[in-house]
Amino acid sequence: MNRMSTSFALAAVALAAAASAPFAAAAADWKPTRPVEFIVTAGPGGGTDQFARVVQSIIQKYKLMPVAVVVSNKSGGAGTEGLIYAKAAKGDPNKLVFSTNLAYLMPMITKVGYSIDDLTPVAIMAADEFILWSYADGPYKTAKDLVAAAKAKNGGFKMGGAQSKDTDHILTRQIEKATGTTMTYVPFKSGGEVAVQLAGGHVEANTNNPSENVSHWRAGKVRPLCVFSKNRLPLKDKVTADMGWNDIPTCKEQGIAIDEFRMPRTVWAAGDLTPEQSAYYGKLMAQVREKPEFKEWLQKGLQTDMFVTGTELARYIANDKANHKVQFSQDGWLLKD
Repeated sequence: MNRMSTSFALAAVALAAAASAPFAAAAADWKPTRPVEFIVTAGPGGGTDQFARVVQSIIQKYKLMPVAVVVSNKSGGAGTEGLIYAKAAKGDPNKLVFSTNLAYLMPMITKVGYSIDDLTPVAIMAADEFILWSYADGPYKTAKDLVAAAKAKNGGFKMGGAQSKDTDHILTRQIEKATGTTMTYVPFKSGGEVAVQLAGGHVEANTNNPSENVSHWRAGKVRPLCVFSKNRLPLKDKVTADMGWNDIPTCKEQGIAIDEFRMPRTVWAAGDLTPEQSAYYGKLMAQVREKPEFKEWLQKGLQTDMFVTGTELARYIANDKANHKVQFSQDGWLLKD
């Protein structure tokens, strides 16, 4: 495993200190004095945009900050536009970036104009679950049916996803390896777009998270086959007349040897913040996640409550990078030095 840079480690220590009473008191000495910009590394309406706007609405409703919050979408380059923008704001404590684990995975596989060490990690606030979906009029009633068809088509099976070498593509490669299949991955601009394409039968499957496909499921256009989780989803409400989230089997139950696959929702600040500034935002996110509106957002999107900060966050990121480095190397995706 690669050692983290000194700046990244120091940022992690600063956030860890935010959890202690003395440091939390020190954090109270600094507060933003002008509007804070929430930079969203995705287009309007997507999961990351919803994430940022829920946090914004909670902060404003409960007056958790003394200044206004402005949301801006910078989705170019699979979200790298927003991260490059934050890199250029080095030392500016009035900007936060809302992203996923792609923030630190993208620099591993493509030249993006920033290093994750240019930013300050603040928190993981939640984790998206992923489901294997097929179109309702298709022949696949179970994940086993789908895998058998993919094997028979020997590369002709079309798996849709949101952009190339993003989370959906990473999961598709894991499915191929776990089942001994070869699929044709078809990238689109977003999870919302690929959901529409699946509903229309233009691709045979996708791996969207629940919130991206639920409206099409409710309309009878797509069918959930299995969830990439150790356990079935806990929500027992029915989505259709005869099926709800808890009725979806795990993919391991269906013979796909993947224990779980989740995408963490991450928050970052610009680089070179003071310890007090870093601690302030760590404490702020801790307050946000305790509000009922945030818990409702988690439940509505069937996301897992996952709050990680400080040294634990630094450790999580290092481990996640190491695990993905193995896959990227095997797939020939790893960026050459």
